[in-house]
Amino acid sequence: MIGITKCRPGRRQSDESGVALVAVIGLAMVMLLMVATVLSLSTSGLVKARNDQDWNAALSAAYAGVDEYASRLSNDSTYQKYGNPAAAFTVSSGSALTTNLPGVASVNAAFGISAGGTWASLAGASTRASFRYEVDNSDYSAQGVVRIRSTGRVGSETRSVIANLKQKGFINYVYFTDYELLDPATTTVACVPSHASTTVVSGSRHNVGCVEIAFGASDEVTGPVHSNDTLKVCASSFDGKVTSSNTPLYTNGGGCSTTDWGTGVSGPVPGGVLTLPLTNGSMADETRNDLSALVPRPGCMYTGPTTITFTSDGKMRVISPWTRVTRPTLNTSVANSDPLPAACGALADLRSSAGALISVPNENLIFIQNVQTSPTNPNYWNLAATPPAAPAGFTCTDTGADSGWKFQYPASSPIAFQYPIAGEVTPPSSTPASPAYKCTNGDVYVKGVLNAAVTVAAQNNVYITGDLSYQDAATNVLGLVAQNTVWVWNPMKSCTGTFSFATGSRRTCTAMPPTDATPGERLIQAAILAVGHTFQVQNFDTGGDRGDLRVMGAIAQTYRGPVKFNNGSIINGYDKIYTYDTRLLTIAPPKFLAPTSTTYGITQFADVAAAFKSDGSTGP
Repeated sequence: MIGITKCRPGRRQSDESGVALVAVIGLAMVMLLMVATVLSLSTSGLVKARNDQDWNAALSAAYAGVDEYASRLSNDSTYQKYGNPAAAFTVSSGSALTTNLPGVASVNAAFGISAGGTWASLAGASTRASFRYEVDNSDYSAQGVVRIRSTGRVGSETRSVIANLKQKGFINYVYFTDYELLDPATTTVACVPSHASTTVVSGSRHNVGCVEIAFGASDEVTGPVHSNDTLKVCASSFDGKVTSSNTPLYTNGGGCSTTDWGTGVSGPVPGGVLTLPLTNGSMADETRNDLSALVPRPGCMYTGPTTITFTSDGKMRVISPWTRVTRPTLNTSVANSDPLPAACGALADLRSSAGALISVPNENLIFIQNVQTSPTNPNYWNLAATPPAAPAGFTCTDTGADSGWKFQYPASSPIAFQYPIAGEVTPPSSTPASPAYKCTNGDVYVKGVLNAAVTVAAQNNVYITGDLSYQDAATNVLGLVAQNTVWVWNPMKSCTGTFSFATGSRRTCTAMPPTDATPGERLIQAAILAVGHTFQVQNFDTGGDRGDLRVMGAIAQTYRGPVKFNNGSIINGYDKIYTYDTRLLTIAPPKFLAPTSTTYGITQFADVAAAFKSDGSTGP
């Protein structure tokens, strides 16, 4: 018999429910997987977003490190000597010997270099942001530039940048003055220097007795200009930003109103006050032989009136009869191993009529000091003796109010140099205490074609006695720094009368054209600084029209120095043609004097591979 099984409806319903349950569970698992995937993607996106934020923030932290080091330089002009000498960037740049860690009292956490080493925290930010930096000061002496590699760290991200830092100051201008006044030392009328006021008294905005000097109709100034005083202009031509920190910013001289301030510019704009240093005396230390930690490469020191003639082959001819030691030791506990290095000229040559022909101390400094009267000084001369001690062949010709000297050695030879030159009338003095050509002053008489980078500084005056130019305008650079005045030599003879702004009296002289100057022009390529007084043309008031005074570089001075005078229908002196050397925005002459107060500006920036990992170890 065949049995037949009957189907029960309840059992079929149960099977269908089981299949549905499996489907639901499967769908739930798929949904859970999808949710997990979405959560995973969302979480990784958050991590990536966080890493992206940290990566960008690390670059900002690196920038902040550069700014922080720049602020330290601004507060301490010698801070470029500090860094970690073991840092890879410092070692590779050759700066290990000129870089030291600061003392315990001035520890800087940003000088950390190792894994687990220190980082400096970013001020005002969370503790996640920090930085460290490495220093390259190898170009500081030669160009005034400090390079920094700064690494920022945020979380696990690090970024590095390299920046060049350079002082922002008077060297950033083709023309700078503190006072737009005639140097009070050159006039017999009492003048208490002041910046111009908004009130006109007796026809002047300055104190009684002070003489304002104006830019004239033929003056052309190309490049940035700044004065702490009110500029006085008369139909001049300016091509560059002009700023003043005084009110009013400028006035029109003689009712002129056609000054050309440049395309689309109506006149000067307000600018901050810039302070000049009080002295260039610290520059003398750059020639000392007993400061090896601070001055690893001493320059050359010369004493008394010194003539320097640059030649286009990178050499210079130096005559300096008073010099005894060219790299002095003033610390008696330190031995002077090389007081007369050949690099600065043999003593016999310096005291000869032919002079010492030597290579220009490239990327270094030359300093000319007054004749020294202290017995403990290695350049001592006994001027109190009777007769006063003096080098062989050197004769002081000072008589009364006149000053001068001549050098003739041996006695049978022609006179090598003399000031005033034969027939010249001694020009007005720069200061009563420092008459022109005084035979024991630290004056330098300089001219020629420079093929090097060097700064020449004088304890007294700098005389530019002929054209002064570069052999290669792309690589050569010259700094001229006078404690008193930088004079453009302009000799005269056969003078009658006396010049005076106060009384209106005039002189009449016959010009003696410098044989080393281009006819109708004087060319000067240099960054010029007159610390205590002025940059001025000798005898600007007489001798007729001398042509153009072309300065290509920068001029900074305490007082405004006249270069031209219009005596009614007769024009005397030079027209100004001043052009800024734009290289001075990123470099400076070697060991050039810094302002009393300054800031450091960033001249170049580059984003580079990270120098450190987040744990402080080296490498990207």
